[in-house]
Amino acid sequence: MYRSHTNGELNSKNIGEEITLSGWVQKIRDKGFMIWVDLRDRYGITQLIFDEERTPVEMMETAKKLGREYVIQVKGTVIERESKNPNIPTGEVEILVKELSILNEAKTPPFTIEDETDGGEDLRMKYRYLDIRRNPVKNKLVFRHKVTMEVRNFLSTQDFIEVETPYLIKSTPEGARDFVVPSRMNEGQFYALPQSPQTFKQLLMVGGMDKYFQIVKCFRDEDLRADRQPEFTQIDCEMAFVDQEDILNIFENLTRHLLLKINNVSVDKFPRMTYDDAMRLYGNDKPDIRFDMQFGELNEVAQHKDFKVFNEADLVVGIAVPGAASYSRKEIDKIINWVKRPQVGAMGMVYVKYNEDGSLKSSVDKFYDEADLKQWVEKTKAQPGDLICILSGDTNKVRAQLSALRMEMAERLGLRKSNEFAPLWVIDFPLLEWDEETERYHAMHHPFTSPKPGQIPLLATNPAAVKANAYDLVLNGNEIGGGSIRIHDKATQAQMFDYLGFTEEEAKAQFGFLMDAFQYGAPPHGGLAFGLDRLVAILGGQETIRDFIAFPKNNAGRDVMIDAPAAIDEDQLKELHLNLVKTQE
Repeated sequence: MYRSHTNGELNSKNIGEEITLSGWVQKIRDKGFMIWVDLRDRYGITQLIFDEERTPVEMMETAKKLGREYVIQVKGTVIERESKNPNIPTGEVEILVKELSILNEAKTPPFTIEDETDGGEDLRMKYRYLDIRRNPVKNKLVFRHKVTMEVRNFLSTQDFIEVETPYLIKSTPEGARDFVVPSRMNEGQFYALPQSPQTFKQLLMVGGMDKYFQIVKCFRDEDLRADRQPEFTQIDCEMAFVDQEDILNIFENLTRHLLLKINNVSVDKFPRMTYDDAMRLYGNDKPDIRFDMQFGELNEVAQHKDFKVFNEADLVVGIAVPGAASYSRKEIDKIINWVKRPQVGAMGMVYVKYNEDGSLKSSVDKFYDEADLKQWVEKTKAQPGDLICILSGDTNKVRAQLSALRMEMAERLGLRKSNEFAPLWVIDFPLLEWDEETERYHAMHHPFTSPKPGQIPLLATNPAAVKANAYDLVLNGNEIGGGSIRIHDKATQAQMFDYLGFTEEEAKAQFGFLMDAFQYGAPPHGGLAFGLDRLVAILGGQETIRDFIAFPKNNAGRDVMIDAPAAIDEDQLKELHLNLVKTQE
């Protein structure tokens, strides 16, 4: 037996007991005649004491040789600690060591294994197995486990069945690039890693499974950022004989369950907002509604004077930033420079100070009088003390720019509080979106999304107006889940493929198995997939997912710890019938 207790459980009730502990050496304090060692494992820290009056000479010498991160085992007696530490559960006691065994020596780690480490992110990713020993990372992985278990528990009580689907599948167009895997046994042919289990979960509905879920790895070869990884985890769910209302209700309840069990927060309201309203009022389809600053469109009250910038714009739109009328000109200039950064892309910004005394002062007083500015106040719902920030230009671009500014100002003002949770359903997405590069429509979600009831005839006359029977669940300005009611009959699915530019032969080659399955009695069905990584991060009070993943990739999609991706040798290439060709530079 390597241990009778963990390093986080002993306290004053254990005084006098003979125990065995194992773990890593966290810290050593050597006073010559007395040595204290902090012993660490996943559960906590226990202080060990070696005392030359009570400890044999040989053991004292061994203790002096201990280094950080040595793996050791000790046997000894629990005694009362003279200098107690109220900050840790074991702070009332220490272990008078009677036996010491070094199980494994350790090199000095490249960074300190402490909560506040001296290791940069790149270094810690290279030695991720050491980083996991630190409480901030370890606790996030434990937190992820708790969320995952609560998800499984809830769905199981709702009669969902967990079913695994394959990782080696057929490449199908779903928006991002596939990761492909060459087949040794089938020369010149490739598997793809699934971007989601989409078609398989639909086939499970055809198979009568009724309520399916799995917590599953998905793979997308796309540009990365802090909250995106090439491999990520979904809570994937599908239900038969349901409509949109059924799905929204059950996953509202799952979200409530998680917020209550994990964060001890009760949330009653899950407001709903159409995609069109989200874009009009917030400039994006995943608005953070923990704070206000809704957009006020100003075209009709700002395009009647000789201000060319506004008159030539497709959209003039502003937000009222609470309490910011007191900003100095220098502070406002910093905001203007922020929106002009390449990452935002605005050409400039007009502002109006709505002072506490009710007076108005703008950067365009030359063109607009007080009566005009009062109309701007009404449109943006500004209050005395607010600063109205106004952008103009192409509708889609300016909405994205003002959305970025809204989030930045909320961050600066401390309005994005990690312990507050504001869920929101965004519904009625466009079914299709136009791609300028290919000059044809693409499915906004995926080709299996059903149009809203009664809107199929619009596909022939006004495809851009067709709404999808689709929905996203947004939490604190992040999309945490999305799904749709699926097409479940062959004729409608064939029609959808046709509008998406698939020939009959292409549709059959890509999705013939699904079309065939629909002929054998497919039930009405729909589902939703949560992004587990992002959900866990938000419940944990953060928005970046990397620390909640045990072994993440960096922003270049590399695992710097194991140095992957990597080249493979010639023999493997030959077995896979591959020949590498260098591209011309």
